[in-house]
Amino acid sequence: MDYTEGTEELKIRRAKKMMLWFGIVSLGMSFAGLTSAYVVSKERADWLENLEIPNAFIYSLIIIMLSSVTMLLAKNAVLKGERTKGFVFLVSTLLLGVLFLVFQYVGFSQIYNDFGYAFTGSTSSITYSFVFLIVVVHIAHVIAALVSLLVVIYNHFKQRYVNGKTLGIELCATFWHFVDFLWIYLFLFFYFVR
Repeated sequence: MDYTEGTEELKIRRAKKMMLWFGIVSLGMSFAGLTSAYVVSKERADWLENLEIPNAFIYSLIIIMLSSVTMLLAKNAVLKGERTKGFVFLVSTLLLGVLFLVFQYVGFSQIYNDFGYAFTGSTSSITYSFVFLIVVVHIAHVIAALVSLLVVIYNHFKQRYVNGKTLGIELCATFWHFVDFLWIYLFLFFYFVR
């Protein structure tokens, strides 16, 4: 396919999708770098041998996977012109995203209160400092995805996704699935690379 052909609108769609993918690849590389630093740091003498994963992180894994399903259902409903169904699934995805953040906070509380480790200071551990850092960076991206989801919900409410003009929800869904996949990767990484 020649990417220079087509209408101006088609060229803009392709360009925006390509920019999103460039961003996703660069974010993926950033997290690959962070998890690589984690692996290299395991050789330190002060590294904890048995990393405990908070139960809240397990629940947040289930929540984020459910949110990917609701986002997929929302996108499909909007593309089919099913406004009410699309709205319900978009709001469900938003609520699951917020619930994910709540469980991340609960997970941090478990690390601090139950396991006894802070991010920095005398009660910190390099192992949990890495966990805090990597998870906080992921949370920042989830917040960005929630903001884009709010924009999509507003645009859907204003009936802007009609006549094939669905680029906004397509981009949001792609980014949402990326941050979901990223949490699955991070959870499995922390679970298996202790």
